[in-house]
Amino acid sequence: MSKQPRKQRKFRYQAPLHLRHKMMSVNLSPELREEYERRSLPVRKGDTVKVLRGDFKDHEGKVENVDLKNYRIMIEGVNVQKPDGNQVYHPVHPSNLMIMEMDLDDEERNEILERKG
Repeated sequence: MSKQPRKQRKFRYQAPLHLRHKMMSVNLSPELREEYERRSLPVRKGDTVKVLRGDFKDHEGKVENVDLKNYRIMIEGVNVQKPDGNQVYHPVHPSNLMIMEMDLDDEERNEILERKG
């Protein structure tokens, strides 16, 4: 794989969905990190995350939507008001988040957590 920034950027913009999902990884909280012995995990709808940077710093909320096309995550309670009065989600990049609680309803996700590697 190339080190050139232009090729790295091109790869991110043209990445297929299964690789974009991996790029949406979010750091785990220290407690979860210790429990599952891993540093990060791809975020999913239903996870509880904490915002670490930006206007909504220290806000905790559930993930409402994961936008793989734009590499953004919509979080419950992280809203901005438009001039016409409507409330819309403020999209947050996954690098600015930390998973506080995981939604473990999916058996495949549980297998991923149990897997060593």
